[in-house]
Amino acid sequence: MMDNVHVSQHPLIQHKLTLLRRTQTEPKKFRELVHELSQFLFYEATLDLRLETVDVETPLARLEGQHIATHIGLFPILRAGLGMVDPILDLIPTAHVWHLGLYRDHTTLQPVTYYNKLPPESDVDLCLILDPMLATGGSAVAAMDILKKWGANRIKFLGLIAAPEGVTTLHHAHPDVPIHLAAVDSHLNEQGYIVPGLGDAGDRQFGTG
Repeated sequence: MMDNVHVSQHPLIQHKLTLLRRTQTEPKKFRELVHELSQFLFYEATLDLRLETVDVETPLARLEGQHIATHIGLFPILRAGLGMVDPILDLIPTAHVWHLGLYRDHTTLQPVTYYNKLPPESDVDLCLILDPMLATGGSAVAAMDILKKWGANRIKFLGLIAAPEGVTTLHHAHPDVPIHLAAVDSHLNEQGYIVPGLGDAGDRQFGTG
């Protein structure tokens, strides 16, 4: 595996990912599984968050505790990335959320940007790009290009399933960006879908397939 590419081996992640892939998993259960998997991946991807010391009073004594000092921005790639936002906000509700609208042209397989609502300047320490599927890698590369031009200094990508082609494309374009995944599958088919994958993550979350 390439440097900066992290594929979780946690048994709970592998178990829930199997349930997520099943054709018979209905949208409600699919969203619940995306929720749980996103929290597990966020936990693994943020082991290096910066802490600062704070004084707290317990019922018995004072002590020096730890407080997260890293300001986090979440950047879901619309629309499939939306399902990964709330589970992370449950864990760190102070995170900012900004949306990037990118879709893949089904003819050219190239990313098209249709929505970008970033503030004038970056004011976060860590940007997390959220997208369940890393297929060709085009949308993820485009999102990172946008964030770096915006002024982001530290970026990580969180996804559930990737194709080797997408991992290679993203890593070669942005080798400094850690990629955190639940699985890397076999390949892309002629239509640019991950095999075996799980189909279209947006359609399966929102019942629009």
